[in-house]
Amino acid sequence: MSDTPLAPPAGVSLYDARPFFEKALQYGVQHGLLNQAKLDEIGRSAPKGMVQIAAYFGSEFLRPELERARDRIVNLVSLYLEDSCQGDLRRAAESLRDHSFLSRSKGGSDMLKRLIVMPQTSHFGMNERQEFSDVHIPQLAKWTLRPLADYRAELARRSHAAQLMEAALWLADDLGLDDDELTDAGPEAEAVIRTALLVLSTGHTEMPDWRALGHIVLKLRQRHGSDASALRITVPPELPAPLHPVVEEVRQSLLADLPKMLDAAVPIRKLFQQTPAFMGRYFWLNSGLAEVDQHERSASATWKKVTDGNDDEGALLTLFLCVAAGSPPKTLLTDRTAGTLIRKIRKSGLNPELATQYIQAHAPVAYQADYLKLWHGFLDEATATLTRDVDDGIQSALSLLRRECHVKAS
Repeated sequence: MSDTPLAPPAGVSLYDARPFFEKALQYGVQHGLLNQAKLDEIGRSAPKGMVQIAAYFGSEFLRPELERARDRIVNLVSLYLEDSCQGDLRRAAESLRDHSFLSRSKGGSDMLKRLIVMPQTSHFGMNERQEFSDVHIPQLAKWTLRPLADYRAELARRSHAAQLMEAALWLADDLGLDDDELTDAGPEAEAVIRTALLVLSTGHTEMPDWRALGHIVLKLRQRHGSDASALRITVPPELPAPLHPVVEEVRQSLLADLPKMLDAAVPIRKLFQQTPAFMGRYFWLNSGLAEVDQHERSASATWKKVTDGNDDEGALLTLFLCVAAGSPPKTLLTDRTAGTLIRKIRKSGLNPELATQYIQAHAPVAYQADYLKLWHGFLDEATATLTRDVDDGIQSALSLLRRECHVKAS
């Protein structure tokens, strides 16, 4: 029986699990790129580097720490050589020939340090601009033992987040918002980009507060109806070219949002602030002046007094129904007063136009269209139950009010 090792079948390559540094070293020796003097230099430098690494991450006096330091320094050199030379063994061997072993180790360490301080998320409120410091050493300890594939995957993820943040900062600056204001607000970069694209594409030049954003969407509904294709959303041509791909990704998500945004059946406030799929997807400035402008200038004293800031759908429908029935306007009923209201409606009738006039006279202008849609949608479903007697007396009507309006137990 022959002792000659069998060759691998044709078309099958053997997996080489050796560190890239070892492969480059062997290649350099075999091809005459690394002489004995260079090998001796590496042999002298490596132990010094191991001791330094062991001391940096723990203790140079413990054997397990030194053994781990050996793994770290080999991996650091491998990371740097394979990444900087794109896996080319000849280029890696030449890099070892032309530079010191410890400089290649430092190159790998610098790669990881830059990675660690990159943004982990595109959320402005969850990242800090910082340099590498001692607080990052535990993260560096983990990364010094990770393979190049892990490094590249994490680099791609963090680079994408960093580009989103850079694009958001650029667009915000174009709309008059500086870096510090955006950082203090702490939004998602994607939310800033979506809002900026929407604002710029509708001819506005400032980052909106809530009231301004509501006006923009209301005008779009009035101008385009539900035809999302009529609105042209573009990427600003002045945007730096490297940022175009990530902004285009966000632009596509904005285009997907437009049909819902233009749906007049959904109140604007409910869409942006109460719909889970939309919450946090758009950004607006929160300022005391904007709140004063919205509540003090747009809403009448009568509206403020009656609603007391309670503008959810149940409260509003309760108010509109009371007005349409000719009863004192309220945003909350008890079971008893709800029953009295139903009996009054069945005796005297319901005048929906009174509620329409009330909305037009007292509600904030920016939301009148949404409130009218809400009211008319309620009427379509509820009028028959509220105005006609059924076998169970007022129970069906009372159940309806409990479900759609604000009714509490007496």
